[in-house]
Amino acid sequence: MAGQPEIDWDSLVREAASIMEKAYAPYSRFKVGAVGLMDDGRIVRGCNVENASYGIGLCAECGMVSSIHATGGGRLVAVVCVDQHAEALMPCGRCRQLLWEHSTPQTLIRTPQGIQPMTQILPQPFGPQDLIDRAENRNNG
Repeated sequence: MAGQPEIDWDSLVREAASIMEKAYAPYSRFKVGAVGLMDDGRIVRGCNVENASYGIGLCAECGMVSSIHATGGGRLVAVVCVDQHAEALMPCGRCRQLLWEHSTPQTLIRTPQGIQPMTQILPQPFGPQDLIDRAENRNNG
């Protein structure tokens, strides 16, 4: 990926482990940290935030994506999600979809099975173009 920042996976893991310590997980006690390297070299971070109403808790990746927009937007180049032992976690289905919209097909994700491109993490994504295509089909049909 020419012109993209160099990925220092060890540094990203350290950053993710650090932000994981800020997680609010009083119910599950399962803290998660997520860190993304942006196409302009910025690092964005997020941690999970639980709620007594379990269904409205926020995954770490949600906080990280919010940070993308709060700090200027852009596209993810690399993502690391870790648990309380700094071990790689696979993003849940909702988060994979969320990451897709803020990355490229070549964005790399550190997983328990190693580094994988976004196209392997979410092989048949639904994205903004799907909405455009469907709207055009309705208008032309």
